[in-house]
Amino acid sequence: MSGKNRQFVGIGFGPIQSGLFLLEAQQSGCFDRMTVAEIDGTLVHAVRDSGGHCAVNVAGPRGIKKHEVGSIYMLNPCVPADRDELVRAIADADEIATALPSVNAFDVGGDAAPVSCLADGLRLRAPGAHPVAIYTAENHNHAAEILEQKIAALLPGGCLPDTVQVLNTVIGKISGTISDATEQRHLGLALLTPGISRAVLVEEFNHILITRIRLPGFTRAIAAFEEKDELLPFEEAKLYGHNAIHAVIGYLAHTRGLHNMAEAGLDVEIMRKANEAFLDESGVGLLHRYGGRDRLFTPAGFTAHAEDLLMRMTNPYLCDPIARVIRDPRRKLGWDDRLIGAMRLALQAGVQPVRLAEAAKLGFAEMHLTRDELHGIWPPAAWQNGEAATIADLIFK
Repeated sequence: MSGKNRQFVGIGFGPIQSGLFLLEAQQSGCFDRMTVAEIDGTLVHAVRDSGGHCAVNVAGPRGIKKHEVGSIYMLNPCVPADRDELVRAIADADEIATALPSVNAFDVGGDAAPVSCLADGLRLRAPGAHPVAIYTAENHNHAAEILEQKIAALLPGGCLPDTVQVLNTVIGKISGTISDATEQRHLGLALLTPGISRAVLVEEFNHILITRIRLPGFTRAIAAFEEKDELLPFEEAKLYGHNAIHAVIGYLAHTRGLHNMAEAGLDVEIMRKANEAFLDESGVGLLHRYGGRDRLFTPAGFTAHAEDLLMRMTNPYLCDPIARVIRDPRRKLGWDDRLIGAMRLALQAGVQPVRLAEAAKLGFAEMHLTRDELHGIWPPAAWQNGEAATIADLIFK
């Protein structure tokens, strides 16, 4: 299906929804209506009062451009009448994007929960209805599978219609919300919408990967994405490469009292360690696991990828706060998450991940956790087979 008369539905109204999905949907010129579900009532009313408009700031290497996204129809699923409209919008939608804080938010909120609204909307779709693609943007390697399972559990027969496909995404787009008024003025940022004292700032990078779509007769209107038959290697490259090194820089910068990633980019010692962690530890582990599957997983391809990312992470126009980079350390230092997961990959490739271990140690120091207390946050099986003890010894030696 192409051309006009298409419907887009977004669930969640954070920087990725506004600065990626809605912006791309508008720029496609293919959607008659863009409906967004958001449980922040103040934000919903502010966008409505603006006539359905929001502003997005996009940072490139030479400055920041302001974009206006219009024709946004905001709904609060906590309000019964709004929920009813949302369900009808889902039933008519061609492309849907969930962009929530985590996969844990899928079924939170009772009747207002995303899975509840999605299941009710899909249930309304007539047999043989036009296909619909659902993008999941929760920065989780199996977000699509988790969402599909939760929706299917609420549908007759326990499965999704064959006209619906839930897709994973790899979104290497740095994004965030700037709430500090001084910083907003310094960067010349446009507020998200009048009455809301925060600004959305995203980078212009737009190489977004998604699962290969296998819906007969379906054509994406959001054309900027690139489909891959096998997404997991790229998801792990994002988590154990991009995300891991972002955290390395963040923890090192925090110990030096720096405030944003641009400042960290000017610190020669921090960037030397970050480059070593990227190429000699994380990169070696990823190439050992996925070598040759794509140009990215070659020495030349990964080196170019690392150089590009280190420049983008420290873009002065992004002004990415260190506090944002290092927040939620318990999750980021989880067994399968960025730093520990990257260390495990490096060890499997025969490399001692000393730089990754240094960053992990700083993270655990922020949490005031000792080595013994790691038994409470890493799985018992990892301790039983000795892998967790090896990782812990590297961090706390």
